[in-house]
Amino acid sequence: MSANNYVPKEPVVIECNIEKTLDVIGGKWAFLVLRELFCGKKRFGELQRLIPAVSPRALTSTLRHMEEKGVIERRVYPTVPVTVEYTLTPKGEDLHSIIHQMKVWAAKWT
Repeated sequence: MSANNYVPKEPVVIECNIEKTLDVIGGKWAFLVLRELFCGKKRFGELQRLIPAVSPRALTSTLRHMEEKGVIERRVYPTVPVTVEYTLTPKGEDLHSIIHQMKVWAAKWT
């Protein structure tokens, strides 16, 4: 077969549930956002103060990603200025046990 006749095959996609989970919680800031929301609803400014190393742009991106994945809910209140609160959805609350087990593992092995 010559190089001119080569037709690449489509990549094989194997769905992995662990990969899907990491897509939600594996971002640089997602874990820290989850940690704060496990304690209750928070406003954007509160999250910024609680996670001082995160830039506003990175925090906004993380929150949008987590909202798209159905892990957090964003509620907007018609105040001046607008009040926005973030809370975990039931799907997000389910991550608590996973994060706890990761903490237990780290305490044991690191």
